[in-house]
Amino acid sequence: MTDVAIKRALLSVSDKTGLVDLGKALAAKGVELVSTGGTAKALREAGLEVKDVSDLTGFPEMMDGRVKTLHPMVHGGLLAVRDNPDHAAAMDEHAIGAIDLVVVNLYPFEATVMRGAERDEIIENIDIGGPSMVRSAAKNHQFVTIVTDPADYETLMGELEASGSTSLDFRRKCAAKAFAATAAYDSMISQWFAFADQQQLFPDFLAVNGQAPVELRYGENPHQKAALYTPSGPHAQGIAQAEQLQGKELSYNNYNDADAALELCAEFRGGSPAVVIVKHANPCGVAQASTLLEAWNEALACDSVSAFGGIVAVNTELDGATARAICEIFTEVVIAPAVSDEARDAFAKKKNLRLLVTGDLPDPRRGGLAVKPITGGLLVQTRDNGAITEADLKVVTQREPTQQELKDCLFAWTVARHVKSNAIVYAKDGATAGIGAGQMNRRDSSRIAAMKAAEAAEKYGWAESRTVGSAVASDAFFPFADGLLAAAEAGATAIIQPGGSIRDEEVIAAADERGLAMVFTGMRHFRH
Repeated sequence: MTDVAIKRALLSVSDKTGLVDLGKALAAKGVELVSTGGTAKALREAGLEVKDVSDLTGFPEMMDGRVKTLHPMVHGGLLAVRDNPDHAAAMDEHAIGAIDLVVVNLYPFEATVMRGAERDEIIENIDIGGPSMVRSAAKNHQFVTIVTDPADYETLMGELEASGSTSLDFRRKCAAKAFAATAAYDSMISQWFAFADQQQLFPDFLAVNGQAPVELRYGENPHQKAALYTPSGPHAQGIAQAEQLQGKELSYNNYNDADAALELCAEFRGGSPAVVIVKHANPCGVAQASTLLEAWNEALACDSVSAFGGIVAVNTELDGATARAICEIFTEVVIAPAVSDEARDAFAKKKNLRLLVTGDLPDPRRGGLAVKPITGGLLVQTRDNGAITEADLKVVTQREPTQQELKDCLFAWTVARHVKSNAIVYAKDGATAGIGAGQMNRRDSSRIAAMKAAEAAEKYGWAESRTVGSAVASDAFFPFADGLLAAAEAGATAIIQPGGSIRDEEVIAAADERGLAMVFTGMRHFRH
């Protein structure tokens, strides 16, 4: 069996997009239209002749529409194997007519949840008959065409235009799409029951859904394939939803780095102008200042070498002066909640630069789960949305930090949580002075960060490194005093760290010996 003629179609859709045009095209081909409820009404109002499902089943729609298509006259017409003599005999015996085409999209469960409906209304928007018809038709795709996406109507009409039939290849593609649609739909329902209704953190079954894939040029490396999926169901607005105003297509690495930049930049949402520069998913310069241009200059000064070919994110509308300054170095991607006309004009001269507008910054304290595949399984954890304030800090040294040191400690801590472990961040006057990332020990991270700061001082002709008089943040406790001593040697005067090591007293004594102020957060921020 290859081509199948369409003689009878059953249409039942919640999304009426393109419905009338499809109905007219089918009617023009002499296809009998069978429909339900609002779909039948819309078709009749367009002047089309439509038979109600109740005319097929001999039963009226009942129980507020909960029962209408769950009937052998419907599912027999969908599931019958047309070239099976026993099935054909059963159809004749029970006067079951074949249904050749099913056009269904399901009750708007996700939209109902997203607008904050009450539980009873959410439950009523769990479609039962629709998925049953979809699955029946998709299973029997050898003989039945199932269309679940209005975007496929045009292709369907093109198939019918020549001969009034559909090809096996088209039916197979539609069947695959149909099963994916019902799987995603059921997954959204199961997740709502688990997370929202039952308040389960880790349900017995975890579905990870994505839709509308965008195939990327390649993955992390040219020999790898890659695609971007957006989640089915509620999700935060982020890089995947940003509007690209100009530039080449985003690569896998661009998306990964841009996401890291946006997540860190979101920490400064609603605050004074902030600039984040990221390279290989690690920040290499972060600053807050009274103007965006000043913040850019301070962030760039932290590590201008690594900033080359980096990702830039800002927390406020991007102005022309800052855009022109960014254009002075090679930049892969720029991300902003809004971009001024003057800034757009500046970037237009850099044709390959990708310019993304997010419209807003995500909530850094939002909940949710982070999922990481490992061989043979999935690691799942809650997002690292923990936060501290000045009131949460515990001073553990003889000397208390000054108010400026406290500000720098909190700034450094904010950045450190977005740096790959082991992470060390020096900060002074609202800007990073040096960042050490991803080392196997904390001492080396301290030294690397200090080295970068010393290189910056030499490049810009400063009298001393910006680590002198800085605050230093460590994403986890110092297991030995050596990391703290390396920070002291670089000129840091204040330390912020989680605490909790069996050698805390040794580390505190080392800080006291050098007149450092140190505060404990009681919270760790490993980032692997």
